[in-house]
Amino acid sequence: MKKTEKKTEKKSKKSNALKNLSKNYWAISTVVLAILFVASLLISPVNTSGAVIGADAAGQKVIDFAAKQGATAELVIVNDDGYLYEVVLSIEGQEIPVYITKDGKTLVPQPVSLDEVEEAPAKQQEAPTPEVIKSDKPVVEAFIMSHCPYGTQIEKGLVPVMKLLGDKIDAEIKFVYYAMHPTYGEVEEQLNEYCIQKEQNDKFLDYLMCFLGKTGTPEDGQACINEMNIDKAKLATCVEATDKEFNVLANLANKDSWLSGRFPKFDIHKAENEAYSIGGSPTLVINGATVQAGRDSVSLLKTICAAFNDAPEECNFEFEAISPTPGFGLSTTATANTAAAAATCG
Repeated sequence: MKKTEKKTEKKSKKSNALKNLSKNYWAISTVVLAILFVASLLISPVNTSGAVIGADAAGQKVIDFAAKQGATAELVIVNDDGYLYEVVLSIEGQEIPVYITKDGKTLVPQPVSLDEVEEAPAKQQEAPTPEVIKSDKPVVEAFIMSHCPYGTQIEKGLVPVMKLLGDKIDAEIKFVYYAMHPTYGEVEEQLNEYCIQKEQNDKFLDYLMCFLGKTGTPEDGQACINEMNIDKAKLATCVEATDKEFNVLANLANKDSWLSGRFPKFDIHKAENEAYSIGGSPTLVINGATVQAGRDSVSLLKTICAAFNDAPEECNFEFEAISPTPGFGLSTTATANTAAAAATCG
């Protein structure tokens, strides 16, 4: 009897070990794959010429793969990260980025650029002044989604610059023609922001920084409306009129009208989106031309000031060399002040 029990126990342990090995196999194999993939990048770029799939298709491939591994995942966003698509999944309430090659054939958990690590000291050099169209009073248009982590990042860098330059520039926050985060109240928040900027502009930047400093919930928006003493009656009237003109909430409710079946349309700035071929959040447009800039105040001030025919004294102001982190909250990190743009929502 005791020998039988020991054999049964031994078999059970062996079975559990095999199950655990099976569960861990995917994680182990993808780590190995990541190392091999990064090594291949150092030798030659990924060649997917003629075989690149769209971001939507890439996201679906990752979701399907996760499902086959027994993971319940929701797609949050797909970003174009250069050689790869960054696919952000929500698993048990946690957002997890994974990467897939643009041909949709290879999954990479977390590529690491060895070049960036090795060249970090060189990147401390001041970035060259970007080439922009000049004017006496630059027109600055920042296209974002209110809940895009990279859109909020550039807003946190841009607001101090807008405050510094004041009416010496014609600056406006505008919105991408579709919303990627409707479950977080993005559409309603963008309606509020549009109207506050349009009709209570003297309070807009303070409202925006208040909202960016919180967690992005509808309750946070209402709290900031109260804190900034926004005229609620005036706001409600504007929201109603704007919604009627652009069918904002109707588009949100009608999922048959959603872009790619996943993203509600947000047509308030549709004409500008089409004119500039806006494809994601954030996109910075100065004097009618799309420009690349860092998302910290130092880089943004330099980029905008380069667009003056005769730069004002404010352009000599020195912001602290820190970069706002993506997402909500006002935390910052040290920045090398590069002009290169990072990831986008789109």
